[in-house]
Amino acid sequence: MSQGDDVNFHRIMAGLEEVAQIVEGRAAPARLRAPGEVDVRAIRQRLGLSQSAFAARFGFSASAVKDWEQHRRRPEAAARILLTVIDREPAAVARALASS
Repeated sequence: MSQGDDVNFHRIMAGLEEVAQIVEGRAAPARLRAPGEVDVRAIRQRLGLSQSAFAARFGFSASAVKDWEQHRRRPEAAARILLTVIDREPAAVARALASS
């Protein structure tokens, strides 16, 4: 891992910890706002993954991914934030999840 990757990894992990604190009510959001909408299908397709592979890689249930894509359910705020990070830095999220 290069120094730049290491810095990005730590920034993403800090951001995810901040999200967890906000969701759990241990902190108030400073400037963090969950995106209003996230195109789960587009993110998954850009990564070239099936619904089940996407769910397994990033810790979602396959049924949730299917429901999100078919607009039967909307991802909760924390999931929309994670999906946005996955969209922008999928490798960093995969590394973070693999190391936990």
